[in-house]
Amino acid sequence: MISRRTFCQAAGAAGLACVAPATLTFGQSPEFRLKYGTGFPPDHPGAVRIKEAADTIKTETGGRVEVLVFPNSQLGSEPDMFAQTRSGALEFMSTSGVNLTNVPVGGINAVAFAFNDYGQVWAAMDGELGAHVRAAFEKVNLHLFEKALDNGFRNLTCSVRPINAPDDLKGLKIRVPGNQLWVSMFKALGAAPTPINFNELYSALQTKVVDGQENPLALIQSAKLYEVQKYISMTGHIWDGHYILTNAKRWSALPADVRDVITRNFSVAALKEREDVVRQNTELEDQIKKGGLTFNYPEKGPFRSTLQASGFYADWKKKYGDDAWAILEKYSGNLG
Repeated sequence: MISRRTFCQAAGAAGLACVAPATLTFGQSPEFRLKYGTGFPPDHPGAVRIKEAADTIKTETGGRVEVLVFPNSQLGSEPDMFAQTRSGALEFMSTSGVNLTNVPVGGINAVAFAFNDYGQVWAAMDGELGAHVRAAFEKVNLHLFEKALDNGFRNLTCSVRPINAPDDLKGLKIRVPGNQLWVSMFKALGAAPTPINFNELYSALQTKVVDGQENPLALIQSAKLYEVQKYISMTGHIWDGHYILTNAKRWSALPADVRDVITRNFSVAALKEREDVVRQNTELEDQIKKGGLTFNYPEKGPFRSTLQASGFYADWKKKYGDDAWAILEKYSGNLG
């Protein structure tokens, strides 16, 4: 059995906080058993890195804290898990900000063509924009952890033609999630946005119910959408992140040392996950090309100009509020 002194010396050498494990022995039940739910599949970096964090949390606390990770929506759909988190029945979950409809500003990161690259994304989300969003959630008893996970930039696939400019979208039926931000964006670009459940998407593309769809590369690959599409246009039109969140009252009830260890390890996991996704995207592009899709790389400027002219940005500025919009534009530049 490791003594408290030995444990603390090791922790100190590694730059870690020491969270009193000395009274626990191997096999003893944890003092805190906490659940973490996610829609990510088990092999997605967003699940893999959180599982690693859970293992480290257990080790660093000498078994006091056990975080049980449930990937692949085992605890219910993301709306179900969100309801459980709000009530305190589920300790942790991750989900896209656009799903957190009780605080609309949570989806501001998904404003179309706001971010050109990851440099802008992480400057905003790890900076003032992320802090503004987290403060808004604290007001409704939800604690968002500082570092968000990466779900990737979303790109367009199509069976009809490549999308090089806004005019190429006119008249096309594009599958979208049932979210008003997505729907209004594609309407403004002249397409016919069509909400369809993801589990019905492959069939809808195969039977030409819709002409195209948009998703991060990981989902395009895992769902084998390349089998029923011809072109992939790397529009990067929306950056989609996953917040890690918890019920604020339940979170504050945990001992400060436990919160410190969990927070630090969730942050480490998020930073590693972001690196994984960038590396994965490079590999996935090569794999999808081998699957037969033709890639093209459109300029974002014309799409942003079309959205400005249509009033898209002005409408969403009203929804998110002047303060949040001004912070967004510090990173995105003027959106009009």
